[in-house]
Amino acid sequence: MHANAPLTVRGRMMLVERIASGRPVAHVAAEMGISRKTADNWWHRWLEEGSAGLEDRASRPRRCPHRTPAHLERRIVRLRRRRKLGPARISSIVGAPASTVHQVLGRQGLNRPAWMDRPTGQVIRRIHTDRPGELVHVDVKKLGRIPPGGGWRAHGRGNVPHQHTTQVGYDYVHSAIDAHSRIASSEVLDDERGPTCASFWERAESFFTDHAIGVEAVLTDNAKNYLDKDFTKALGVIKHRRIRPRRPQTNGKVERFNRTLLDEWAYVRICGSTGQTPRGAERLTAGSTSTTITGVTRLSEASHRSSAPTCLDNTSSGGGSPIASPVVA
Repeated sequence: MHANAPLTVRGRMMLVERIASGRPVAHVAAEMGISRKTADNWWHRWLEEGSAGLEDRASRPRRCPHRTPAHLERRIVRLRRRRKLGPARISSIVGAPASTVHQVLGRQGLNRPAWMDRPTGQVIRRIHTDRPGELVHVDVKKLGRIPPGGGWRAHGRGNVPHQHTTQVGYDYVHSAIDAHSRIASSEVLDDERGPTCASFWERAESFFTDHAIGVEAVLTDNAKNYLDKDFTKALGVIKHRRIRPRRPQTNGKVERFNRTLLDEWAYVRICGSTGQTPRGAERLTAGSTSTTITGVTRLSEASHRSSAPTCLDNTSSGGGSPIASPVVA
């Protein structure tokens, strides 16, 4: 209903006020451009229910005689969860049209296989937020440093020494992403201990504050570094939510962001002397349509020594302290 319609909630109240003043229903209906019967219906609804009677009601019928029987719906859902069959195959088993099966699956939230946990067939609950800062996803991605001369991605598995031999170690990419706006802050740090996670969160919270985002809740996994007293103290009054055991999908926004960093930044190779990247693995640069880097992030020392560098265009030289890299996903 558009804002200037004659029978918005405000228009219905105006109709009631005019009739209540003693004017005939037919005259008020003619003035407002509606039928006498419609005006009479709203008048009687107001007499019976008051102001609540002028609100819109759902158009869904109270009963539907032609709805699919409950036992058939249960059988369709059972086949979908246990055997992961599509509407066409389920329809041939239960003897119902494929369109009916699809309607039932949509009503139960099972119409897309991506919405189900594949092993159990249970629906994965999606987290929806209404405003920036309502929920921030936080996680750490552990990445192996690149040894001198390149790693297995350049030379193939089995052709390079193991990490225990090279002793190049690991880097830890700490990321925090807002569930609503998808604005994120990432830092490459030396470990993932509780104090390190706490100091990262303090800087990330300042970053969100600078972007006019007040954080209300933080979602993490159940790792000990997020249960540490330092991290809890850094959160302060912010609510700390944790995912269920073995359900990383709940923290999927930051998990997917980690995957984007892995594919488009961390291990992007430069081919030959032309500086071109492999097909399908575009380098992550400022202004990219998928992710925009607005800061600089240091690479591991081993990457700087590598003869086949795998880095961003805008990287810092030297092994100084980590620099926060705000990212908009």
